[in-house]
Amino acid sequence: MLDQPILVIGSTGKTGSRIATALNERGFPIRHGSRNADIPFDWEKPETWERALEGVSSVYVSYFPDLAFPGATQKIEALTKVAVKARVKRLVLLSGRGETHAQNCENIVKSCGLEYTLIRASWFAQNFSEGYLRDPVLDGKIALPARNVREPIIDVNDIADVAVAALTEERHSGQLYEVTGPRLMSFDKAAAELSATIGRPVRYIPITFDEFHASMTEIGGEFIADVFTGICRETLDGRNEYLGDGVQRALNRKPRDFADFCRVAAASGTWSEAA
Repeated sequence: MLDQPILVIGSTGKTGSRIATALNERGFPIRHGSRNADIPFDWEKPETWERALEGVSSVYVSYFPDLAFPGATQKIEALTKVAVKARVKRLVLLSGRGETHAQNCENIVKSCGLEYTLIRASWFAQNFSEGYLRDPVLDGKIALPARNVREPIIDVNDIADVAVAALTEERHSGQLYEVTGPRLMSFDKAAAELSATIGRPVRYIPITFDEFHASMTEIGGEFIADVFTGICRETLDGRNEYLGDGVQRALNRKPRDFADFCRVAAASGTWSEAA
């Protein structure tokens, strides 16, 4: 199995890039699952899937932009069929906590006949440093329809570490790892920690779902706004106000704390104006 490549779908994304780097550093052969790879993989071009999966041992599956998007469930199901045909051994699926469509995709992977590991992740810390909230952090205002809901924000590096273990170690087969940070945090508290670390004010502004939808429409149009507002309505209603133990179970260690994420990200210069 060690001489067969591991396919990392989304190898240019937040989790996939870290997974690909870690696997490469540990000497595992990898195949990048992206549109511009030597052997391309494109979610919108199913004709690319068979060649991308040919000869691989296991696959990290992350769906961009989110499993809640229309058509994602059908594509995950189609991918599993190609993987079975290609004699892939194991699928490792990145999923989301509290998302109906994500859990539908989990069930598809569980029933496809291959070995699997499910990684059900909470809100990414890196949304504030590499994602759509970086610019608002720089502007000092984070506006979200989260009210006082608390979220166990997770460092993406922990997700990557769990995924690498699941892709390379037998003991993770058949496991569902609900991965979260070590504490529940309101977004007001997250903003305060960002402020303390960066050294300038960052304020959390609770807004309505209608206000969020309007702002997202300006950024990405009505369709994008509908989908992301739907995700927020589903996941920011308090259903995720509890800690998971996936990092502890998979890695035998505690997850990284949000304060540690802030320090590392700040030291890298991610919130400098020139970054």
